[in-house]
Amino acid sequence: MAVHRNTTSEVAFGMADDVRYGLQQTPKRLSSQFFYDAVGSHLFQQIMHLPEYYLTRSEYEILDNHKADLLRHFAPDQQPFELVELGAGDGLKTKILLRHFLDEQTSFSYVPIDISEDALIDLATSLQKQWPTLNIQPQHDEYFHALEWLSGTSDKRKVVLFLGSNIGNFSPEAAVGFYQQLSDSLRPGDLVLTGFDLQKHPAVILAAYNDRQGVTRAFNLNLLHRLNEELDANFNLAMFDHYPTYCPETGEARSYLVSQKKQTVHIGALDLDVVFDYGEVIHTEISRKFTPKQIQELADATGFSVNATFTDCKGYFVDVIFEKKA
Repeated sequence: MAVHRNTTSEVAFGMADDVRYGLQQTPKRLSSQFFYDAVGSHLFQQIMHLPEYYLTRSEYEILDNHKADLLRHFAPDQQPFELVELGAGDGLKTKILLRHFLDEQTSFSYVPIDISEDALIDLATSLQKQWPTLNIQPQHDEYFHALEWLSGTSDKRKVVLFLGSNIGNFSPEAAVGFYQQLSDSLRPGDLVLTGFDLQKHPAVILAAYNDRQGVTRAFNLNLLHRLNEELDANFNLAMFDHYPTYCPETGEARSYLVSQKKQTVHIGALDLDVVFDYGEVIHTEISRKFTPKQIQELADATGFSVNATFTDCKGYFVDVIFEKKA
């Protein structure tokens, strides 16, 4: 299965420039999009199966229970459509939909898009083996390049999947900007199925980012290992620790890497020395949790209407269909 590459490497996505900029800010920061090299992708697969990480189980339940309802929304008159997934990962949850759509002899093509080429190749290989007749068109790209690609494809209805509460990794302003670009790339009647992690008891949320096994810690520290490997940095991973927080007032879970001593890190590919004070942090990720009101406001602000909502039995998570307005 050929994977279409819209860039030659993930460094071309701006990794070097992003790292240079982020590590010279106050506070220092690294983009969460660079978590997903081969090691990071593998660690995230482990995270999704941790007992504390309810997000995957909750959304899996929703998709499994409502796959027939979703198909009725996606293809009400059995018209063909393109199923475009942003951040496809291993496709664990999406396979629920693919299996049902194929069983129902639905006319559709599947376009998974991911910044991790390793994850995309694994997914494409797995899908081709499981369903040889599936029309799959893998795209190795980042979201914003993918949005440009979306606007130039066929006239078939587009159903965009943005699952896993990936929208939570955006600031409120960036989320509006992203959905506005997405709206601009779609035609009236096109759909976006988005997974939103809902606000709930703070202890439940914090535990999801602070598992007892330390997998999330390893996932965050691997970001520094990646900089060592790809940008010739000399981070000593033993001198950094992972520190997650959750603020129920803002609905934001944040992850940080904390310098455990005063130290200087050299990044050879950037010819850059980065000085860390003892206790200084690198902000690595934000994961926002939503209220129904915030979800409606996001749709209203970006040219979408809320078509349908589906929740899990605990009310932890919701998948929402946005429809592009005329």
